[in-house]
Amino acid sequence: MDKIVVRGGKRLNGEVTLSGSKNSALPIMAAALLSDETSVIHDVPNLRDIQTMIKLMRSLGAKVSYDDTTLTIRPGKTLNPKAPYKLVSTMRASVCVLGPLLARTGYAEVSMPGGCVIGSRPIDLHLKGFEALGAQIKIEHGYVKARALKHLAGNEIYLGGSFGSSVLATGNVMMAATLARGKTIIESAACEPEVVDLAHFLRKMGAQISGEGSPRIEIEGVKKLHGAQYTVISDRIECGTYMFAAAMTGGNVLIRKAVPSHQNAVIDKLLQSGVSITKGKNVLRIKGRARLKPTDVTTLAYPGFPTDMQAQMMALMAVTPGISVITEKIYPDRFMHVSELNRMGAKIYSESARAIIHGVKRLSGAPVMASDLRASAALILAGLVAEGDTEVHRVYHLDRGYDNIEKKLSGLGAAIRREKE
Repeated sequence: MDKIVVRGGKRLNGEVTLSGSKNSALPIMAAALLSDETSVIHDVPNLRDIQTMIKLMRSLGAKVSYDDTTLTIRPGKTLNPKAPYKLVSTMRASVCVLGPLLARTGYAEVSMPGGCVIGSRPIDLHLKGFEALGAQIKIEHGYVKARALKHLAGNEIYLGGSFGSSVLATGNVMMAATLARGKTIIESAACEPEVVDLAHFLRKMGAQISGEGSPRIEIEGVKKLHGAQYTVISDRIECGTYMFAAAMTGGNVLIRKAVPSHQNAVIDKLLQSGVSITKGKNVLRIKGRARLKPTDVTTLAYPGFPTDMQAQMMALMAVTPGISVITEKIYPDRFMHVSELNRMGAKIYSESARAIIHGVKRLSGAPVMASDLRASAALILAGLVAEGDTEVHRVYHLDRGYDNIEKKLSGLGAAIRREKE
């Protein structure tokens, strides 16, 4: 098992290039199963979750090769419709094979998903959508068993949930609907860029989709889809993480392959904090300042402030003078990083879905434990500005979503290294 060691006090300067989006690549990989023809996907990041998905695709009968950042998927004429517990239990996004398998074979048997421990994230909306398309659903022995007795049929489906729309559920139902008979209308659809990216890939495969990026998506089912070539968007959460790293260290960093419009909520909060940001075509320049201002944040569905940037925002506010409040509206239990930041000298008090941060002058390096993917990034950011060394343990969480983060930060001047435990 590895750990990341960070020595604080280095100002970040230079350029960093973003990798492709994990949260786009995973459902796009699953979507390739909707055709028996070959699809080629570019800019796929080399992450633990991607490798898990490759293994899952192979277990379903697809031939998959991965060369540098290019993924070639050959689903073939027949698929094994059962996705095993051993793979699905390690990554929540693997549930997105359920829609393509159901649409393509008429039957899918997928283990209940796992992933980061950040609170309850049921798949009720996925199942609700499939039932509306005419599937029969059973949950037996830890597996979701979905069957289309004759064929899937288009329908009007409302996918609003207790905490808003679901990105994975929207994508899963959208994929299933591409091969359903008739028109499907998804109301309260997720508007995230990753949903838009999936719709663009499906359209390249021959799907008839409109309205992506809005709360109402319309899909006219087709008889058959074909293979496609596609390049996934860059990772907006990786982008936001480097934006915060530059801001916290008082650095000057140019981020390449950025999509500024995807970062509007993050940019807004950084500007409120006093950070200087310059937008360009596919680039962002972030300049930190010696004294930042406290800023309150509430996480919301896109285009609101992303829950996946909440922990990184907390790390920034931990070293910003004054009092700030972070309210978590998406996953109210997602504050497990608070205790680890406090081990480093932060003054953060959490109650229910709210955290109150009293900014301190400095943090001190300490051994800390990552509880989930984004908490890992937050602890590394804290380590960049802490006195002495910070050891971040359980970085297998980090490897699920950040492609060579220690190398990219090192290229910006950070004193960071990976070591064996």
